Amino acid sequence: MSSQKIDLLKAELPLEEEQVTLQEDRVNGLVLVDIVNGFCTVGAGNLAPREQNKQISNMVNESAKLARLFCEKKWPVMAFLDTHHPDKPEEPYPPHCLSGTDESNLVPALRWIENEPNVTIRRKDCYDGYLGSFESDGSNVFVNWVRNNQIKTILVVGVCTDICVLDFVCSTLCARNLGFLKPLEEVAVYSGGCATFDVPLHIARSTNGAMPHPQELMHHVGLYMAKERGAKVANKLFINGSTIEEAI
Repeated sequence: MSSQKIDLLKAELPLEEEQVTLQEDRVNGLVLVDIVNGFCTVGAGNLAPREQNKQISNMVNESAKLARLFCEKKWPVMAFLDTHHPDKPEEPYPPHCLSGTDESNLVPALRWIENEPNVTIRRKDCYDGYLGSFESDGSNVFVNWVRNNQIKTILVVGVCTDICVLDFVCSTLCARNLGFLKPLEEVAVYSGGCATFDVPLHIARSTNGAMPHPQELMHHVGLYMAKERGAKVANKLFINGSTIEEAI
């Protein structure tokens, strides 16, 4: 899709982003959505980039930066890992991030968080991390994470902006509104820490069963829908008046 067409669509769906400040006097939680090799590492799978992709690389860098900051401050972090079983029902996308493969593992830039005491890792066999956190006994790992840490603000980053990130944000906002996630108050999505994949129209037309997925447009749509649901969409992050870069 041409940049001119994308600009026209963005003009019809304007997105006003804002500054979000993480207050030191309240518990902030970081949610990393599916920053795994199968979506982010070149050549790692059916939905991985075929070559270096600026939007995805920036997302990984920003997410790793935030993870480092949260771990240094001992703030709670939850990482969802897209981990699908081969026998799951057919999806509109080709097989990806299969259980037992390196596709479903964290990218190298984030692998270190596996040893951090403030990090909770949840493998999920569905797009939505909230639903994917349910255990067989009806308990929910994400809900317990919020309650046990008394989290009031969560900051969401990851991939894909318009699929797994958006699904998680929508479910979380609904659960918050219904009182299932007390004391959670704010859900913020950091646009610079999100990305999605790119399947241009001409590629989709030449690939059996593929759906077109223009990266820049779908990233914008994902953020727009998250804001429409009630999330804050941030293009700048501050901690008590300092930028994230200054705080690190």
